Amino acid sequence: MNRIYIPENYKPAMDEYDTQRAIAYIKEVFQEEFSTALNLKRVSAPLFVIESSGLNDNLNGYERPVSFDIPAIGTNAQVVHSLAKWKRLALKRYNFKVGNGLYTDMNAIRRDEELDNVHSIYVDQWDWEKIITRETRNLEYLKLIVREIVTAICKTNERLHVRYPQLRVKLSRDVSYITTQELEDMYPELSPNERENIYLKEHKTAFIMQIGGKLKSGKPHDGRAPDYDDWQLNGDLFFWDDVLGRALEISSMGIRVDAESLERQLKLSGCEERKSLPFHKMLLNDELPLTIGGGIGQSRLCMLMLGCAHIGEVQSSVWDEETVRECEKAGINLL
Repeated sequence: MNRIYIPENYKPAMDEYDTQRAIAYIKEVFQEEFSTALNLKRVSAPLFVIESSGLNDNLNGYERPVSFDIPAIGTNAQVVHSLAKWKRLALKRYNFKVGNGLYTDMNAIRRDEELDNVHSIYVDQWDWEKIITRETRNLEYLKLIVREIVTAICKTNERLHVRYPQLRVKLSRDVSYITTQELEDMYPELSPNERENIYLKEHKTAFIMQIGGKLKSGKPHDGRAPDYDDWQLNGDLFFWDDVLGRALEISSMGIRVDAESLERQLKLSGCEERKSLPFHKMLLNDELPLTIGGGIGQSRLCMLMLGCAHIGEVQSSVWDEETVRECEKAGINLL
């Protein structure tokens, strides 16, 4: 199902060419601010992984990866959904040390994505991962990293306004933290998306924590694969989007599973057969470093800062005929 929302009296702040230049500027500046704040080094990353490796992210469990055979090596590969597991293995292979980390451009195809103003089948994000210690594997450290990312985003937005003074999007550095259970307790009659919207409308910037496990209602706030984030030490970072009048998720992140939390979450998810996969065996044998990591949406961040109404204004993808027609009528320039 595809949905399109046209904000009343919407008019792009820039034409297509200036938009492209501003996108390049945002990406350049944010990578500088973000990598410096978290002490990250840029690396190259795969577009696809071997199907039997267990490295691909299965997201909510129902999304179908784009798969293809490779006759030259006699096996099948999958276009990545994310690099959540690959990054942790890369930190070990590249001999990174505690306090250091990596970031990379991640490009994915999510063929089963429902399309709307903020969702596309093409996903582009900065994937990042950093080695931590057992002592920093806690909620306070997670919050510290969230504040660093929010600061990097807000600094980028401020520098963007100097370069393009016609832009007027304001972002708050004041992060509100709340768990998914607290959110359900506050608004039990609302859906998870409705809870996010009503909370962000008031708080503007928020980190919604503990995503993946079932709440008191018997349902999770949102799906999360059981084998990368620790469901007690993760969350999604949102900003309030004035143009769309909704909460906009910019980043999903968390402290990664250790052997104990992996065992527990695989059992809760009925996925214990994954313990036989190479990546999972290494994790259960404590052969991988303890890490924190996540993904930051490149197109999402650009559309937020540029005040765009549709993600197609900042990335080139494919859309259904109704979306293309309605955007043309409203003056929304799809790339």
